[in-house]
Amino acid sequence: MESNTIISWNRAGKLSCCLLAAVAVLVSGCVPQDAQDDLVASPRLEYPYQVGTTVAMLTDVVRKVAGEKAQVKGIIGEGIDPHLYKPTSSDVKLLQASDIIFYSGLNLEGKMGDVLVRMATSGKPVIAVTETLLNDGSYVMTDEADHYDPHVWMDVGGWIQATQVIGESLARFDPDQAELYRKNTQSYTAELERLHAYGKRAFATIPESQRVLVTAHDAFNYMGRAYGLQVRGIQGISTESEAGLKDINDLVDFLVDHQIPAVFVESSVSQKNVRALIEGARAKGHDVQIGGELFSDAMGETGTYEGTYIGMLDHNITTIVRALGGEAPRQGLNGQLTSH
Repeated sequence: MESNTIISWNRAGKLSCCLLAAVAVLVSGCVPQDAQDDLVASPRLEYPYQVGTTVAMLTDVVRKVAGEKAQVKGIIGEGIDPHLYKPTSSDVKLLQASDIIFYSGLNLEGKMGDVLVRMATSGKPVIAVTETLLNDGSYVMTDEADHYDPHVWMDVGGWIQATQVIGESLARFDPDQAELYRKNTQSYTAELERLHAYGKRAFATIPESQRVLVTAHDAFNYMGRAYGLQVRGIQGISTESEAGLKDINDLVDFLVDHQIPAVFVESSVSQKNVRALIEGARAKGHDVQIGGELFSDAMGETGTYEGTYIGMLDHNITTIVRALGGEAPRQGLNGQLTSH
């Protein structure tokens, strides 16, 4: 690979396979520090330069850090499940036209692996924002089959570290504007720290026996660990997994036994299994409500507060806390929620 290729190979064998030169290789969900050190400044850089991103949560943060120096274009938008998303020819063209590419990693964009490899081996910087978290060794969560849990953005503390990777990567890529990127990173991080504190404060108001989050799939484990919630998902970490009848029946019994007042649907996942839970609990004499719709793998509508990363998490935190008996302002931390 070229010296400025920011993608790594064969990381613990846990991520999606793709073919390159007729040889199966493993695409890492993260970038090792020694690879990031190889990132070099782009020659003949013209403003605004082009940045390609995968998921919207990432696109929003890169825009905040890059400011007017870059035109940031994302591939996977509102209401779209990144676990199942397959890149189109227009997506490939977007990435080819990008000067630098950011992706989330940890196998979130599993079906885009071969495209990301192709971009990286062409000499283009391709950066996984979760690299420092994976290098930490203790942060990244896995399921029973040892698959990475990619939903890091559900813990604002984790997404702060991803934001810092973005800032440092842009500073190295465009050293003439390094001070600006670091200033933007610092300013945005302060907003994220305020949101993180809100989450800790608000979740602590939920009665301890009701601090149980039941959702369509396991996208909220980082949130649970960060803010003291027990998390139960009907499906696994990826929406490609299927929930069996026993999984649903076991969760129904759990809801009834613990008198959990609410379960939650997700904007990018079918409501079918959640509604089966509600009907099953009702048949056993326990009335469970839908506590609201959460944003898991996609943000809200473009142009709205919920269509930003901060708005997405503010919505989720506020919705969960209020539905489970805690105390949170109806319009959220910043008084901008439109769906409450």
